[in-house]
Amino acid sequence: MKRLLLPLIGLLLLPSVVTSGHLGTKKELIITTESTKQSIDLAKHLTEQGVVKYSAYWCPNCLYQSELFGKQAYEELNVVECARDGKNSQTQLCIDKKIEGFPSWEINGKIIIGAKT
Repeated sequence: MKRLLLPLIGLLLLPSVVTSGHLGTKKELIITTESTKQSIDLAKHLTEQGVVKYSAYWCPNCLYQSELFGKQAYEELNVVECARDGKNSQTQLCIDKKIEGFPSWEINGKIIIGAKT
């Protein structure tokens, strides 16, 4: 019994020793690829046309799509984060738009789901 009790007491005291500041951090996609001039131009064009990408930081297809654009082009896109704990989250907008999968693209008022080449 003592063998179980001591580790349990240690675990109960652990939260007072370990800080949990990282738990409050908002999460986001980390894009590592470099953009081409063409992908930057495409991203700017999509934004000018009012195209919106609905995304979630934890979504592998969203990361794949974003890596295709590259980090510089990604900054040009109009991206809405749908995950509640994501950076600059707009969850209610995603609910209102009835986003059912990620990534989703809103083009000319229509929602298109899935990564695009």
